[in-house]
Amino acid sequence: MRVGVPKEIKIHEYRVGLVPEAVRELVHHGHRVLVQTGAGAGIGCGDEVYVAAGADIAADAAQVFANADMIVKVKEPQPAEFGLLRPGQILFTYLHLAPDPDQTQALIKSGCVAIAYETVTDAQGGLPLLAPMSEVAGRMAVQVGAHCLEKEQGGAGILLGGVPGVAPGHVVVLGGGVVGTSAARMAMGLGARVTILDKSLPRLRHLDDVFGGRINTRFATLDAIETLCAQADLLVGAVLVPGAAAPRLVSEQVVAAMRPGSVIVDVAIDQGGCIATSRPTSHAQPTYVQSGVVHYCVTNMPGAVARTSAFALGNATLPFVLALADHGWAAALTQDCHLRAGLNVCLGNITHAAVARDLGLGYLDPEVALTRQQGP
Repeated sequence: MRVGVPKEIKIHEYRVGLVPEAVRELVHHGHRVLVQTGAGAGIGCGDEVYVAAGADIAADAAQVFANADMIVKVKEPQPAEFGLLRPGQILFTYLHLAPDPDQTQALIKSGCVAIAYETVTDAQGGLPLLAPMSEVAGRMAVQVGAHCLEKEQGGAGILLGGVPGVAPGHVVVLGGGVVGTSAARMAMGLGARVTILDKSLPRLRHLDDVFGGRINTRFATLDAIETLCAQADLLVGAVLVPGAAAPRLVSEQVVAAMRPGSVIVDVAIDQGGCIATSRPTSHAQPTYVQSGVVHYCVTNMPGAVARTSAFALGNATLPFVLALADHGWAAALTQDCHLRAGLNVCLGNITHAAVARDLGLGYLDPEVALTRQQGP
């Protein structure tokens, strides 16, 4: 199979869809890999490194898209790339379609086979291709939140860890999944006081065991959310419903009741955000202030630590990329129900129930789509 890796063009996105080690594996399996010139520059891998791994170098994105059977990216295709997709071409990347009707319609129109990293599952019920970036984003949420609490960033001038004789800052985390756990670990390491809210009692028990009682856990009722948001110096939104738009757990009124100079980092912004006052930002202009609260809502947070992120993501995606390249999308998805869960758009049809529901579009069961592809 011909596998294409275009350079990411989302603003301040420095990651790359395939690292050189992954290219070498694909070439070893007999596939051709076409990498756009400069695609790996943001992680310190020049064209010569990709050539040494066995890749061919393309002059521009148009050449990559025109000559590849499968496109492997990091972020969702941007409007300039919509017209480069073609019927039957595999697109394997993060998509986050539920809050993005324009991209969804473009993928439907293209006739491509769009497989989303964020909805691929595993045997334990996890999201293996979302997990590494969730770990990065959770750690970053506290790192950038601590920075935003500084006065020159608009914050209240609070050091999260405090000092002897001065109380530490209070970090409140909405959601106890991978993002929330990573955020809590980082905040605890800085010496902050940490509270995690979640609606799953088993999850809260697990977190209490993992952290040895060194963090506070609360069941996520409306009262608990309102009370703790009012007390938070840093509020981290870490809620996820796979494939669906994030639930809005914090209202504008609750944000308005937060202390002036407090900070919100909404990691759920890729799926629309879980804070009512959140709106997407970029690394170029990462923050804004509303109701006296600093909001950080960058939609590609891990792009700021591109080298760590690209290699972590590459470790997770490579087995699935190889399966798609070795067997073709129809056979690979038929053989692997977990990879099949990643199928969001197939030949003009929405094939993920949560995406169809949230956007009010028709839904085609992926098994039906595969049956149609294979024929009688």
